[in-house]
Amino acid sequence: MSKKKLFVISASSGVGKSSLIKELCKIDSQLQVSISHTSRPKRKNEIEGVDYYFIDANVFSKMISENKFVEYALVYDNYYGTHIDILNNIKDGKNDIILEIDYQGAMQIKKLFPDTILIYILPPNLKEVEKRLKKRNTDNIEVINKRLKVIEQENLHSVDYNHTVINDNFKNAVSILYSIIKSYR
Repeated sequence: MSKKKLFVISASSGVGKSSLIKELCKIDSQLQVSISHTSRPKRKNEIEGVDYYFIDANVFSKMISENKFVEYALVYDNYYGTHIDILNNIKDGKNDIILEIDYQGAMQIKKLFPDTILIYILPPNLKEVEKRLKKRNTDNIEVINKRLKVIEQENLHSVDYNHTVINDNFKNAVSILYSIIKSYR
């Protein structure tokens, strides 16, 4: 059996990375998404164990001190992290794995697993991101404005990735992402 691949897909808020990843997994049964832990509250449309493992900040801190994460970061005042069990999933080699994580986590993973393929999703423009953040109706205007201020800085990190995809057309972005993944097999 060939060694399975580890892909990291990153993007700032509101770019559509979760939707793109869900679509990729629908069309490719050889992809498995690693579910991250987070200390942020669950949104009304999210499912425990599907979208994230939701834990409080104290539990998250305890898990950090116990070295339970291969990567973690504080993002928008909440912790996000990839559990150490991802190592077992990589060793099992049954599926290619996608990590949906931010730049900080991506760089940590790349150090641990140099063969990791990093893909950054960019928005077509900031106005579109603002529109998407407001449309999803999960954050108040203060949170949205905070995210918009950070997005330009975050997007500068795209140069550190192997590939950059602009999500200006959902179907095209999925097609490009799928082509990238297939090219590594």
